[in-house]
Amino acid sequence: MNQYRIEGGHPLKGRIRASGNKNAALPCIAAALLSEEPVTLRNVPEIEDVLVMLDICRALGATVEKLDRNAWRIDGSAVKAADIPAGLAARVRASILFAGPLLARFGKVTLPPPGGDVIGRRRLDTHFLALEELGARIEVDGTFQFTANKLKGADLFLDEASVTATENAVMAASLAEGRTVIRNAASEPHVQDVCRLLLAMGASVSGIGSNILTIDGVAALHGADFSIGPDFMEVGSFIGLAAVTRSDVVIDGVAPDDLRMMKIAFGRLGISWSLDGDALSVHSGQTMRVVPDLGGQIPKIDDAPWPGFPPDLTSIMTVVATQAEGTVLIHEKMFESRMFWVDKLIGMGARIVLCDPHRAVVSGPARLRGDSLTSPDVRAGMALVIAALCAEGTSVIRNVYQIERGYERIAERLQALGAVIERSDG
Repeated sequence: MNQYRIEGGHPLKGRIRASGNKNAALPCIAAALLSEEPVTLRNVPEIEDVLVMLDICRALGATVEKLDRNAWRIDGSAVKAADIPAGLAARVRASILFAGPLLARFGKVTLPPPGGDVIGRRRLDTHFLALEELGARIEVDGTFQFTANKLKGADLFLDEASVTATENAVMAASLAEGRTVIRNAASEPHVQDVCRLLLAMGASVSGIGSNILTIDGVAALHGADFSIGPDFMEVGSFIGLAAVTRSDVVIDGVAPDDLRMMKIAFGRLGISWSLDGDALSVHSGQTMRVVPDLGGQIPKIDDAPWPGFPPDLTSIMTVVATQAEGTVLIHEKMFESRMFWVDKLIGMGARIVLCDPHRAVVSGPARLRGDSLTSPDVRAGMALVIAALCAEGTSVIRNVYQIERGYERIAERLQALGAVIERSDG
């Protein structure tokens, strides 16, 4: 099992470029199979989840060609099978995203239960309800079996603003007969990227960036050349890293409009940055002091559907809060097991009270000590890397496969900033 050995307490300096958005790349790979013509995707992060999704494309009969480190051409013209291999599906939750495209193009798909992070109950009901409204029949018998004679447009109201269910619905609707309206749709930047790819492929999609999407189905989609947008979750991770290590770091290639709520949340911890075009600069000497609510009340950082604060960054903010003077409540509303990893921070010296599966009270600043750790999931794993880099002494983080599912060449890129981090076989 690969591991990181990290020596903490060293300030960082330099520039780092934001990778392409992981959560956009995965559905865009699935969307490429909607067409019989090649689709080229650029700015694709070189991470484990992407490689598994590309392996699924190959297993289905697609030709997958690597053009350079971050660009791939997917030719789905030879795809005939619509049975996703169980071993691959179990390695990535995003395998569910093949349901909409394969059902729309072939009228059937068999999907084993998808894998992914173990961060609590992650229901699939919204996917099934949306596809059923479009005319799919679904049987569950160890696998999920979707069939449809012809998908037909419908007026959908999603029972939750699920990102992947919205993506599945809009991909399926792009080849459905007639008009589909998706209400209570997710509107995150990665959902917007999928919609923009579909536009480039000849789909008719309006309302992009809102919670109401309108799709007029077309007979066929053509190929396209599309570039994935920057990963604002990675940008948030690097902002937190720079702040807690008291570093001067420039993050290139950001999308400033994606950072508005993030700026408010970091501001509650006394952290700010400056922008010059798409370059974001975090400066050393941050105040790092919790800003109380009116009346001196303890403030909170809580997640919400877009444009609220991203749930994937609550783990990062928990670490950052350990280094800020004052007390803050971290409230993770969406996943009931996501906060259970904070015992690892407590073992490093953090002052945290875990109130329940969703809430933690963090008081800082705390002197963190290096420790032997295991990454539980992508975001908590990156949070532990950040904690280790600002801690005193040396930490060893195992199960880094989980981190590398979402962060491209992270050890190598942090080394370029001066981080003392080594990747090795444990």
